[in-house]
Amino acid sequence: MSAHCMVTGRKPGFGKSVSHSHKRTNRRWNPNVSRKTYYLPSEGRRVTLTVSAKGIKTVDRDGIEAVVARIRASGVKV
Repeated sequence: MSAHCMVTGRKPGFGKSVSHSHKRTNRRWNPNVSRKTYYLPSEGRRVTLTVSAKGIKTVDRDGIEAVVARIRASGVKV
């Protein structure tokens, strides 16, 4: 599963880990994403979305119908 939120668009951030000796190595900060299934009443089916913690809150606030419409408008198949 790629660490990319379908609702908010959050994706991994990249940077460096700095040790005590100041040696730098590459690292990556992944967003807190999980696969969550929602029921779409208008279509009578369930959809599975990869959403971050903030994306789940967005779905709760705006409603799944509005969020799916926004995702489809951006060109992603749901």
